[in-house]
Amino acid sequence: MTETTEQQVEAAQAAALRLANVDAAERDAALGAIADAIRENSEAILEANDEDVAAAEELLAEGEYTQALVDRLKLDEGKLESIAEMVESVAEQTDPLGETLAARELDEDLELYKVAVPIGVVGTIFESRPDALVQIAALALKSGNAVILKGGSEASESNRVLYETIMEATGALPDGWATLIEAHEEVDRLLEMDDKVDLVMPRGSSEFVSYIQDNTQIPVLGHTEGVCHVYVDDEADLEMAEDVAFDAKVQYPAVCNAVETLLVNEAVADAFLPGMVDRYEDAGVTLRGDATTREVVDIDPATDEDWATEYGDLELSIKVVSDVYEAVEHANTFGSKHTESILTENPDHAETFMTGIDAASVFHNASTRFADGYRYGLGAEVGISTGKIHARGPVGLEGLTTYKYYLEGDGQLVASYAGEDALPFTHQEFDGEWHPGHLADE
Repeated sequence: MTETTEQQVEAAQAAALRLANVDAAERDAALGAIADAIRENSEAILEANDEDVAAAEELLAEGEYTQALVDRLKLDEGKLESIAEMVESVAEQTDPLGETLAARELDEDLELYKVAVPIGVVGTIFESRPDALVQIAALALKSGNAVILKGGSEASESNRVLYETIMEATGALPDGWATLIEAHEEVDRLLEMDDKVDLVMPRGSSEFVSYIQDNTQIPVLGHTEGVCHVYVDDEADLEMAEDVAFDAKVQYPAVCNAVETLLVNEAVADAFLPGMVDRYEDAGVTLRGDATTREVVDIDPATDEDWATEYGDLELSIKVVSDVYEAVEHANTFGSKHTESILTENPDHAETFMTGIDAASVFHNASTRFADGYRYGLGAEVGISTGKIHARGPVGLEGLTTYKYYLEGDGQLVASYAGEDALPFTHQEFDGEWHPGHLADE
């Protein structure tokens, strides 16, 4: 008998309570088993992916899908090996659970500890990329969270085989720690279950994420767009700037951390733009520019809509600005608070840009493509958060934890600390790790 969405989420709730108490070594062993299973089951995974890609390419030919979506969907042996290595890198991360974040003595033998714990039940809804299912499941397992997985219909065959591979490899874990849902109606029901689901993390288009945010009372952790900028300053090393700006667009244009608008200081526009434009065009990038840019290079005009567009493809807009302050203003006006980068040899200009920009990640002399959980050393990421509450930027293990306060006492009463003869609190911070009953051991 098929479980209802309510039954699946209730099972996830029960699993989350048990998973939070599974030993770190057991969680790491399960992650190792997942990595091994992905390698061993690669043939079946790739066969399923071929079905998804073939169906997507038919819709691409009909104009319903973009090439960027098809590119994100594709798996091969190399990508599967990267996925397996990603799972292993998550296992190698320090256990995020049980860490004492702060310790404070309230009085003698009355100690308060702030300790990292799992969030609980996490719902994830993502589009296109089947590797996202594995990333999210691995991070949820490592951080002790139960996870509800909902991938896009375009990757349904790949997601199903990957999920089955993961579940076969983790049979010793609590039943229900990971659940795959597939129907759109199940998503709508999931979004209504704010009493049972602790967090929703959507990954996809801005319209998709906005829909999730507008249709649930569950806290949502995600980003709506990846409109990223690279600013070439008047004191940039132009050879380096050309390489970085090229990498930020061309290395993989279909992702949210690829640059969408190149800002160039007017003092270096004549020297920088012709060579940069030639290099972009040789790579097949469609370019648009403002009036000042088009006085220097022959490209199509940019519209006001272009400045706020996430192309997700080999397309780029270029604008000439007067100084770093105009660059900051433009990025803050049209950016999506994802990732921005300045290319300059002037530390004052770098500081002005980096402190003035409102974004989750701000770089100096580096490609926006570095905004990634794996590259940040987080093992992997469940997504990018452009909000400012709970987690920001690539969300790895730390973003999947919250905390509890544990108080260790020796029979103290609040009455002793109230009234005319109240005892004083000491409120002294100290270095120490929580473990239950340690006062009784002393």
